[in-house]
Amino acid sequence: MILEILTREASHGYELIKAIENLTLGNYTPSPGVIYPTLDFLQDQEFITIKEEDGGRKQITITEQGQRWLEENREHLEHIHERVKARCVGFELRKNPQMKRALDNFKAVLDLRVNQGGISDAQLKQIIGVIDRAALEISQLD
Repeated sequence: MILEILTREASHGYELIKAIENLTLGNYTPSPGVIYPTLDFLQDQEFITIKEEDGGRKQITITEQGQRWLEENREHLEHIHERVKARCVGFELRKNPQMKRALDNFKAVLDLRVNQGGISDAQLKQIIGVIDRAALEISQLD
């Protein structure tokens, strides 16, 4: 995602953090501890250049090699965007108090049964079946 953001314009670390936060509708804000090691990796791969500006800020620019990698992996990036979009919808759903209560209840029951209940393989298979049927039923709602 960072390389894709950099195709629009050169940037700085803080601006990349904000761009990712915007892409996730505010549901994820990468920390400097995530961004800067990632930028170091991208620079080691020669996908970006980092140039120090006056005042100590560092301007980050995508390289031709980074653009080639981006084009070669376009399909994978589209898949990532779809996953991010789906996760954002999930985060929005969790803001609904009734949905949050239902999901918390579901997690609590699973935790009690699976992690603390010492369930058999047959019971685990039943639980998985219930979850799969619920997912199918939800997917078929109008």
